[in-house]
Amino acid sequence: MQTNQEATNALERRIDMSVALAEIDRDVDLRLKKLSRTVKMPGFRPGKVPLKVVARTYEPQARSEAIGAAVEKAFGEAVRAQKLRVAGYPRIEPKETSDDGALEFSAVFEVYPEVTPGDLSGREIDRPVLEVGEAEIDRTLEVLRKQRTRFETVERAAAVGDRVVIDFVGRKDGELFEGGQASGFPFVLGSGTMLEAFETAVTGLGAGESKTFDLTFPADYNAGNLAGQTVCFEVTVRGVEAPVLPEIDADLARALGVADGDIARLREEVKGNLTREVKRRIQTNIKNQVMETLLAVTPIDVPRALVNAESAQLAEKARNDLAARGIPASNAPAESWFAEQAARRVKLGLIMAELVRANGLHARSEQVRTLVEEMAQSYEDPAELVRWYYARPERLAQLEAVATEDNVVEWVCSRARTRDKTISFDELMGGANAS
Repeated sequence: MQTNQEATNALERRIDMSVALAEIDRDVDLRLKKLSRTVKMPGFRPGKVPLKVVARTYEPQARSEAIGAAVEKAFGEAVRAQKLRVAGYPRIEPKETSDDGALEFSAVFEVYPEVTPGDLSGREIDRPVLEVGEAEIDRTLEVLRKQRTRFETVERAAAVGDRVVIDFVGRKDGELFEGGQASGFPFVLGSGTMLEAFETAVTGLGAGESKTFDLTFPADYNAGNLAGQTVCFEVTVRGVEAPVLPEIDADLARALGVADGDIARLREEVKGNLTREVKRRIQTNIKNQVMETLLAVTPIDVPRALVNAESAQLAEKARNDLAARGIPASNAPAESWFAEQAARRVKLGLIMAELVRANGLHARSEQVRTLVEEMAQSYEDPAELVRWYYARPERLAQLEAVATEDNVVEWVCSRARTRDKTISFDELMGGANAS
């Protein structure tokens, strides 16, 4: 076998190779002889079919397999000899002007980039600081109360926060349009369920009252046939229901899982859950800053093959998510839609892999154990969840990846300039986005 390598761009390589036809012929003969020992053909007993008869039927298949094996072997030897890290699969291009005694071809492929993490000493990372106090517990309890709101019928005009039940008919140019009518339709005024102008028109009406009004849809309305159009609605209010929030009492505590209804214990449990959530969001906030910093200081080219593979995975996940919600797969975005996100993920993966390799940042068993135990705290039987994870080690793989990522974050923070920054409860709870 002969090989010759050339670089076509930063990551793409081309290797010219040749394999002696005599070597392929020998492999074809071996494959046919092996096949003749087991092949079944009419008129012959198994294992007694003449080799020439076997060859007439199976020689093309055997030759195709022999050529494939020879190409694969030649390519593998070439990349190992030249110490190349291949990304994706090679594209094999046969040469039209091959030597009579050899099969000549080229393999075009991409290699992994050399990753050299950039200087972090001049970069700043803010470490959010937030202590969970009584005010945060009170606000969380208020959210929990609102989640358990019930509505009671009232004999008065509808106000913001009330739930109304209505019948409505909409006409465009005097004609009914799709989706423009409903009977017994409930919604909460001020919730944004309906267009603001629609809710404003209904506000102030009581049960049994009707109203006719014109409404102009926004120019960017998602139904194209209505965008920017003015329609006429006729609305009749069937009923008005006022919100009633539960008191923070023993009944609410029991509803939230505190068996004895103790309010102090409820507040302690809320504080514990809130503290864990605040910690998680602070970690996510810092992680996002670290990832952006790594991308900024370490510009690298990424193999198209890896980006395409990542795009395909993201598109498949989107299709599965849509299918789970009953939405046809035809509505899923194309793989190209995910290209930018995929390239970012591939870059981060390559950078982090190099940091882990070069600095020994692999997950430690005690780290993984801590993550399992922290996760278990939100379950009714924490010990059962811990046993479940450790019953099969492969279940720990995701948590091992999290621990490794945490090690990278800590390593970067130790080399960048970090500073504590007090952050509000609303800012933290509303601004933590997973990477």
